[in-house]
Amino acid sequence: MRSGDDLRKRTLRMVLSAIQLAEVERRGALDEAGVVGVLQKEVKTRQEALAEAEKASRADLASAAREELALLQTYLPQPLAPEELEALVRQTIAITGAKDPQDMGRVMKELMPLLQGRADGKAVSALVRGLLAPA
Repeated sequence: MRSGDDLRKRTLRMVLSAIQLAEVERRGALDEAGVVGVLQKEVKTRQEALAEAEKASRADLASAAREELALLQTYLPQPLAPEELEALVRQTIAITGAKDPQDMGRVMKELMPLLQGRADGKAVSALVRGLLAPA
């Protein structure tokens, strides 16, 4: 705060406020997964704000959202590379013994805790569906 970095100060205050709100709603302290979830929600909010600002041709708002987004992403776990994600999905399919798309729920149930904050749920779902689909 003393460095005068207003962007960092403002963004971190918003995130801390969101974390405190989540703790109040939960009536208890958040664990690491909960904090990562709040950070992901804040990142998604900034992505939506960026899209809306670009749609409205507001370069100033788009720039601010882009800067906040970049700052927030430094606090999230590093995302998995596509190759690593596919290897993990294939391994989970083998472990669960899934054979067809009807087994997708079992695979996702095992997979999502392993990927907490490191991969987008929609992308994981599409990958699992693609690997379980009949050839």
